[in-house]
Amino acid sequence: MEPQKKRVFSGIQPTGNIHLGNYLGAVKNWVAKQDEKVNFFCIVDLHSLTVPQDPADLRFQTRSLAAMLIACGIDPQKSTLFIQSHVSAHAEGAWLLNCITPLGWLQRMTQFKDKSAKQESVLTGLLDYPVLMTGDIIFYDAHEVPVGEDQKQHVELARDIAQRFNSLYEEEFFIVPEPVIPEVGARVMGLDDPTNKMSKSLAHVRGHAIRLLDEPKEIERSFKRAVTDSGNEIAFSDDPEKAGVNNLLGIYKAVTGKSEADVLADFANARGYGDLKKGVAAVTIEMLRPIQERYQALMADPVELDRLLAIGAAQAQAISQPKVDQMKQMMGLVPPRR
Repeated sequence: MEPQKKRVFSGIQPTGNIHLGNYLGAVKNWVAKQDEKVNFFCIVDLHSLTVPQDPADLRFQTRSLAAMLIACGIDPQKSTLFIQSHVSAHAEGAWLLNCITPLGWLQRMTQFKDKSAKQESVLTGLLDYPVLMTGDIIFYDAHEVPVGEDQKQHVELARDIAQRFNSLYEEEFFIVPEPVIPEVGARVMGLDDPTNKMSKSLAHVRGHAIRLLDEPKEIERSFKRAVTDSGNEIAFSDDPEKAGVNNLLGIYKAVTGKSEADVLADFANARGYGDLKKGVAAVTIEMLRPIQERYQALMADPVELDRLLAIGAAQAQAISQPKVDQMKQMMGLVPPRR
């Protein structure tokens, strides 16, 4: 008998501009490994409400992110892609989890302490964010949660809450998830500062990042102005002074899938960094062309985009709602008459 595939839950906020670093560092890997595990990709729009949002902008960004993920290769036939607020079990189940989660557990969260210290008025949602995130994960019996270091504490809290529920109701009801620091496909640095990662929060700053929807001329401009050094040697290097060149070569390598030796061979006759920048821009533009075309087609056909998202929401609801209904029964709530 073939072993059962593990379930993986990934939550993505629909804020900020998705850029080349996001794609090469994460999304490209998600697409390539869809057949290995049972994947749930959730656009966590409810989490976005922990800070004030412009309603029209949030709606657009949510749909835009969904279209972009599909355009990048997330296949609704292989993975469950859905919008969090389209699945009512998340909000309903989060209240049930609130009622068994000690307040002190939430107050000790590092991210809450850091963010609340910078805000004059702290919204309840910011404190309660990790409980909703816990539900996102455990309502799908997810075994693994790929997260960065900044979110690892939240997954550890999800483990605590799942174990507490299991203990209170004396049943191994929830799978206790494991945080997984994902394998980075490519570490892409800022074009304006190759010592720091390309950042979603800075993607709007011209020249910092290549956004996946940038036009070819903008991509060429950004690479042309990328910070390098005063030399002219095109080579992979650990020398901090060569960070800019190393970043450009790393992007070329990740985009083309070539080995380091083949990458260097492609630039053996280059006349300097100008040729390197043109070469990296050219392969990036070519890689993004079909993604942009698929994205534009989906955004121009809201009926088809909604159809794909409805499939994902139905799949997610079919798994999460029975879990929440069973929780309600275990906690003593009277079931509705059918």
